[in-house]
Amino acid sequence: MASKLFGTDGVRGEANAGVMTVENALQIGRAVGILCKGRHERTRIIIGKDTRRSGYLFETAMVAGICSVGAEPYLVGPLPTPGIAFMTLGMRADAGVVISASHNPFYDNGIKVFGADGFKLDDALEAQIEEMVAQPAPLYGALAHGADIGRAHRIDDAWGRYVVKLKYNFPADLTLDGLKIAVDCAHGAAYKVAPMVFEELGAKVVALGVNPDGVNINDHCGALHPQQLAKAVVEHGCDVGLALDGDADRLVLVDERGEIVDGDHIMALCALRMKAGGALRHSTLVATVMSNYGLEIAMREAGIHLVRTDVGDRQVVEAMRKGKFTLGGEQSGHLVFLDHATTGDGVLAALQVLAIMVREGKPISELARVMTSVPQVLINLPVREKPPISSLTAVSGTIAHAEKELEGAGRVLVRYSGTERKCRVMVEGSDSALVQAHAQRIADSVVAAIGA
Repeated sequence: MASKLFGTDGVRGEANAGVMTVENALQIGRAVGILCKGRHERTRIIIGKDTRRSGYLFETAMVAGICSVGAEPYLVGPLPTPGIAFMTLGMRADAGVVISASHNPFYDNGIKVFGADGFKLDDALEAQIEEMVAQPAPLYGALAHGADIGRAHRIDDAWGRYVVKLKYNFPADLTLDGLKIAVDCAHGAAYKVAPMVFEELGAKVVALGVNPDGVNINDHCGALHPQQLAKAVVEHGCDVGLALDGDADRLVLVDERGEIVDGDHIMALCALRMKAGGALRHSTLVATVMSNYGLEIAMREAGIHLVRTDVGDRQVVEAMRKGKFTLGGEQSGHLVFLDHATTGDGVLAALQVLAIMVREGKPISELARVMTSVPQVLINLPVREKPPISSLTAVSGTIAHAEKELEGAGRVLVRYSGTERKCRVMVEGSDSALVQAHAQRIADSVVAAIGA
């Protein structure tokens, strides 16, 4: 087993290889069953998953591990990640487990764990789980016997409970009557939930990506590939398009003209309306270092403070909790409304935007003009290893040259993905041609040094 099990968003990797093995899933189940013991006589753990085929492997292994230490798993089947957090809270469970690799291809999978409070586990508890999994004869002393062995339960109506919860987050004085909405569920965890929410609120729904077969999750669809959604919006004359990813914790919009609206614009819109309504606590928005400089400009002009964090919705949530802020997110579409949920929720975020759209009677194309993005180039590069960027002399030199030329008019960010073997090169500034040239030079230097 790899020495480092948890990454920036739980355990993730190729299914049946590396860290994502059945053996590790079994041991993680045991560790969670032991470490997350709380208010119940038997530790109660919610288990949900997305639609990828390997989910059966890891769900079964987690159940076996949890039961083997006398804890009791409650299986909810395919449900968005935020739905698992909601069920964990609603069931007063001691922990919640999500088996999903989010936006990754179908052949990957992952394990994320929520605590009893509905938030992802902190670093210290994850480290304890790693230590227990790494033991040579792991946890045998904690195994249950006879009647002490746990038993699994199935919750067949979890998706229905979650649908009701989402609808309660839409203003009671509004409906979606008269709107035509295209929804791309990426053949993922929201394939049943998302269309139902919008239909029950009155919209006519054009549903895409709602036929999961275990291998088509995120495959040229959803939030990572909104092009087919954009086409459908125009062809069907929709008012708006909503693109979710495999576990439905992120949202990308498509306006009525087929133009893509990313998380930065959604955050800017919601922040301004929340500030006007007195709901943006401390007049602060939390975003990551990947958010466009245009967001910073728009927030400054509106008297809203922008706090930047490292990449990852977990980093955003931690900063929000620490500062008692109510809104945060990522350019990629993770949007966190902390007064309504403990984690990013794509469907919930869509409802917040739709409420603004209905109340003001304006199209998304107009609402999204609350900020103007400066030219930004992002290049994702497969790499064979992840040495510190500062140790790569040629790469560091190329970055320093770009920063000097862009000083005062742009910025450079080069970082590794926390969930994939990739290096991300981002350059932004007022001069599009210059931004593109610098991004390509840095990318070429990365490929020469550590390219796959």
